[in-house]
Formats: sequence, C-alpha cells, structure tokens
Amino acid sequence: MAKTAFIGIGSNLGDKLKNCLKSIELIHGLSKCHLVAKSDFYRTEPVGVEGQDWYANGAISLKTDLSAQELLTCLLEIEEGMGRVRRSKWGPRTIDLDILLFGRDIVNEEDLAIPHPLMHQRRFVLVPMVQLAPDLVHPVLGKTMSQLLETFSAKGQSVIKMEGK
Repeated sequence: MAKTAFIGIGSNLGDKLKNCLKSIELIHGLSKCHLVAKSDFYRTEPVGVEGQDWYANGAISLKTDLSAQELLTCLLEIEEGMGRVRRSKWGPRTIDLDILLFGRDIVNEEDLAIPHPLMHQRRFVLVPMVQLAPDLVHPVLGKTMSQLLETFSAKGQSVIKMEGK
C-alpha cells in the first residue's frame, strides 16, 4: 500500500534552485514514486556552521510503494549522481535530500531516522511543510506542522521566499 512521504530538499553550492528542481525531476522519475505536491523554495540561512553560502530549501510530498529504506537508497543515489560529496556533517552541498516523514512510521535505524529528528528545530523545514500539509500531525510530538511553526523560537534561521519557482 502506498505511503505518503515528505522529502526536504536543499542546496548551497552552484545554481542552488536549479539543483533543487533537478532533484525533483529525478525523484519524479523513480519507479514506484508519484509526486503529489511541491512547496515554494526559500533562501535560508545556514544552521549549525558559519561562513557558508545561504541555501535554497523546499520540500515535496510523494506517494510511494517503496519502503523507507528503499527510498533512502534512491535519494542517496540521486545525491551522489548530482555530485554531492560528504565531507562534514553540516558542510556545503550541491544537493541534500532528507526523508522528513514517511506515513506515520517511526524508524530508528543506524542510517535512517523518521521522523527526521531535527525537523521541528528547523524553520527551513517547517515553512515548506506548513505550505504542503499544515494540519499534518508529527507522529512523535503530536503537534501539527502549523503548531510546530507557531511555537518555533530559535533565533536566526531566516527564511525568505524565492521568486520564480
């Protein structure tokens, strides 16, 4: 049975928006995946490290018959194919694809945690999620995406809507 997955998308190297849109095309081309909706994209302040260029961030929802682990494998292959090199935890990247939610599943594996463990602490995740699914309830925290954004209090983390896409 198909599940709804939400994927966070980000880039802060090269043509950031183009990288994000290309990744959506590649995800849309996966077998057993059907793109449902795409958020706007936002220019966002880096979190966790200083001295990096700002990001383009957004999110998509899709229906998939893949397992969470299979979807992760596909996303990692897309990242690698787009030139992502993993040098440091929060280092610059051509593309970053994160499974934020996968149905109401809770997954705690060595290489995969769902819901994404930091999504409620990232304005650049919550803003697109509210656009896609404002009333969706976080399966662990028990709050809607709108409630999580309304109570968000971290300083910084500017999120500015990008024009065009």
